[in-house]
Amino acid sequence: MDALPIQEDADHDYRSTVPGVMHACGHDAHMAGLLGAAHLLAGARTDGSLPPGRVRLLFQPSEEGMDEEGKSGATRMVEDGAMEGVAAVAGLHVGAHLPAGKVFVSEGAIMAGSDDLRVVVRGRSAHAALPHEGIDALVLAAQGILGSQQAVSRRLSPMENGVVTFGQVLGGVASNVVPEEITLKGTVRYFTEEVRTRLHAGVVGAFMGLEAQGANVDVEVFRGYPPLVNDRAVTAISRQVAMEVVPEADVWDAEPMMGAEDFAILAREAPGVFLWLGAALPDPREHHNPRFDIDESVLPIASALLAGTATRLLRELSAEGAP
Repeated sequence: MDALPIQEDADHDYRSTVPGVMHACGHDAHMAGLLGAAHLLAGARTDGSLPPGRVRLLFQPSEEGMDEEGKSGATRMVEDGAMEGVAAVAGLHVGAHLPAGKVFVSEGAIMAGSDDLRVVVRGRSAHAALPHEGIDALVLAAQGILGSQQAVSRRLSPMENGVVTFGQVLGGVASNVVPEEITLKGTVRYFTEEVRTRLHAGVVGAFMGLEAQGANVDVEVFRGYPPLVNDRAVTAISRQVAMEVVPEADVWDAEPMMGAEDFAILAREAPGVFLWLGAALPDPREHHNPRFDIDESVLPIASALLAGTATRLLRELSAEGAP
């Protein structure tokens, strides 16, 4: 459900059996938690305590990447009708960096929107000892990377939030050759469309300005996940459930983060809430890391949170006359 191109560095009995690929974010734990919620809900239906209505379980495929058409698992699920007739939606993510057993929930925007960047800077090759005879695509690309940071520091108010990061630089053929072409890949993170627009303009401007120095530049922006916004009413219900599942002192406010999550696509189809459940080991093993791991003792809490939120939502929606 969340396989990442990372070689797992672990000796536990559930480590990956596929070389170069591992569960490195916790989505397998989410699946276990949702299966547990299904068991609890089925039991409630059997004993007659489940309110009227229907619960749809949305297991989350391909959240970590997009297909050849730029669509993630949530987008494909929406296209396949998974959200048709859904009046409210709830999701949960374990946090390998958060204290185990604590529940984190807040209304409003809690995770950023994300777009991918691909920039190609073309110059003219030359001998490294004679750089004046060429146009150094690498030096110009570096200027573009640094210039892009001004999109954050000079196009945004200090009170606004945004990130521009380039994580991949590809190009060059040898240490003694001025590179002719450099490809850059990066990401833009934002919480509002206005910030998104200004960040894009800043990045494009920083690179297109290199053409005045002889470069030929292509900048592509690929739309990714939108910001994840928790609905006020659904969040209030989920917070109330959390305070019944764990001690009230263990229900904390979630701080907004620049990470992105394709649950945001589901939350645009129906009012939603996304919870974080602390699952750190005594020696925390972070997400997207070869040693990623969690405290599995929190999985029953995940199941209880999801099942409890679904049950409470059914009760509230039935009272309002929703189908």
